[in-house]
Amino acid sequence: MVEGESMGYRGLFFVVIFSLSALSGFLAENEEPAGLVMNYYKDTCPQAEDIIKEQVKLLYKRHKNTAFSWLRNIFHDCFVESCDASLLLDSTRRVLSEKETDRSFGMRNFRYIETIKEALERECPGVVSCSDILVLSARDGIVSLGGPYIPLKTGRRDGRKSRADILEQHLPDHNESMNVVLERFANIGINAPGVVALLGAHSVGRTHCVKLVHRLYPEVDPALNPDHVEHMLHKCPDAIPDPKAVQYVRNDRGTPMKLDNNYYRNILDNKGLLIVDHQLATDKRTKPFVKKMAKSQDYFFKEFSRAITILSENNPLTGTQGEIRKQCNLANKNR
Repeated sequence: MVEGESMGYRGLFFVVIFSLSALSGFLAENEEPAGLVMNYYKDTCPQAEDIIKEQVKLLYKRHKNTAFSWLRNIFHDCFVESCDASLLLDSTRRVLSEKETDRSFGMRNFRYIETIKEALERECPGVVSCSDILVLSARDGIVSLGGPYIPLKTGRRDGRKSRADILEQHLPDHNESMNVVLERFANIGINAPGVVALLGAHSVGRTHCVKLVHRLYPEVDPALNPDHVEHMLHKCPDAIPDPKAVQYVRNDRGTPMKLDNNYYRNILDNKGLLIVDHQLATDKRTKPFVKKMAKSQDYFFKEFSRAITILSENNPLTGTQGEIRKQCNLANKNR
């Protein structure tokens, strides 16, 4: 009887061990992917963030408009399903990519992301993702423009596909109603003050004439400040501008190269170039925040930093998801 009990206990022991092993395997296969963390590359590529920062500084010194590109990149990439550098992928024979659509008109300097990637590959081959480069170059570009330093997490991996046909589902357009704009931002967790702050990125850079001639021709939009219309007509003399010509209006004539709260004073004075700028300053849901940011740059920077952080953490690929691209414009399988 003792021997039988002993055999029973041994059998039970192996059943428990087997069950725990099976459970452990199940959890390993189904565990949540690792999340984003601060200084993700501290062990695998300790110099990663310094390399990105140095490259951004060098590129900005040579080409001032790269900073605008870094800022546009994070918006156009992270808003569309995932912050996964899908924006950087080239089109394939079968699929048109995000960056080659009309909605991405005027976006440029993608080649400089490759410059940063090459510098990182020399230091730590196959370690740093293009999506983290995209996010951190935006962070450092914001500083180059006089904006706040925003601590951002890393650990993203790169998506393998880019589809132009999904842009319309996610990315708000500058001609859409404020209802649509607020709803699109709310879908990724950004509230009204965050929307107002992010659109403050229109404080820098320029707007191509093809994006704003509908406010000038065949008749001038009466909502525009008459003093500003003369300048806009001078810069955009054609009702149907040549899309290949570099015709544009500076978003902020006062401080065109500085990320500041002058944008809010401009749009309250009816000098916003785009419909969304005008709506931001007149809609009852956003106007109070426009007025507050026009008075306080600290408040603008605070809300801007919070919104950029939320945007940068939108549905990232982490853990074993996605891949680390060897080249930012091509998925590894397409190299």
